[in-house]
Amino acid sequence: MYRLLGFLLCFLLLPISAYAQVSAQSCIVIEATSQRVLYEKNADTQLPMASTTKIMTALVALEAGDPDTQVTISKTAAGVEGSSMYLEVGEILTVKELLYGLMLASGNDAAVAIAEQFGGMDTFVKNMNQKAESLGVHHTQFKNPNGLPHEGHYSTARDMATITAAALKNPHFAEIVATKTYGIKGEGKAHPRQLSNHNKLLRMYPGCIGVKTGFTKAAGRCLVSAAQKGGMTLICVTLNAPDDWNDHISLYNRLFSEYSMDTPLSAYSSMGEISVKGSDRTTLPFGADTSFFYPLKQGETLTLSPALDEGLSAPVSKGDLCGTVQIKLGDKVLCTQTLVALEDAPWTLLPQTVRQDFMLNLQAICKRWLTLSSH
Repeated sequence: MYRLLGFLLCFLLLPISAYAQVSAQSCIVIEATSQRVLYEKNADTQLPMASTTKIMTALVALEAGDPDTQVTISKTAAGVEGSSMYLEVGEILTVKELLYGLMLASGNDAAVAIAEQFGGMDTFVKNMNQKAESLGVHHTQFKNPNGLPHEGHYSTARDMATITAAALKNPHFAEIVATKTYGIKGEGKAHPRQLSNHNKLLRMYPGCIGVKTGFTKAAGRCLVSAAQKGGMTLICVTLNAPDDWNDHISLYNRLFSEYSMDTPLSAYSSMGEISVKGSDRTTLPFGADTSFFYPLKQGETLTLSPALDEGLSAPVSKGDLCGTVQIKLGDKVLCTQTLVALEDAPWTLLPQTVRQDFMLNLQAICKRWLTLSSH
């Protein structure tokens, strides 16, 4: 009897113990489109994030200027300590090549060269912090573009996930971080290089699409990764994780099996009809103007609560607003989206219903007149 109870207790605690084995001091997994949190552990603890800092560095650089811009490497950039793409003073590389060196080889030298190109160190770091604020990230502070130890340089797992979700929307960023190897030909004053991505998950986990490793003695092992499966993109962040590769793989395996993507709203798909006045058309189909995706566990369902306007008056054009719809998970409102007309309804001087009534009345009058005139 006791042996059976012990077995049942172990079975019930299995999901908890599997998550408890995550080695990271701080961790989060989100679904990128909805940013739903699927797992978290101390996700708001402020910690140094080492070279995962370079996710923001790359995003700010890509938004700042042309990737084909040529950069002459300074003595300051070439002399930076730590991980490096081994830049030399006087070399000329493009911003694009520096970004590959930044994200694949984790080049601290590349980070400085990029910052110098786009306004200088102080200005670039200021822009990094401003970008963080614009993304709604309020528990992160950047002091440099490479993640080397610096007092006051910190982030949280939650903030890093938000930053990464934004960065992956940039197609140039997504292409760079998904690249396993990259060759720099060394034309002109640049030396040839073959860069290999430090992110082993690109080779270890099917569906991995990036994004960045990091390590310092102060920060420990840090890793931000993203993986795709079944229409979902999951982003996993671990800070100070001695067993980071296995942390990410075990979390992905579990969460991809537990969740699946639901699409309760598809853009411009009819959800019903709304009445129209002043047109030959008495009703028009309506629907959402954007699709909505959300990951759900087995047994979870989303509910839609439309709130339509009382009716539309012609002329109506496809895309005209006609109400809103709330999307709920249980009692929680996930979002409110606009509803629009899906077709046109031109204005008519005498709508069909009015013309029909007129003709019926005219026929009745004529019939009565004929009846009276026959007597």
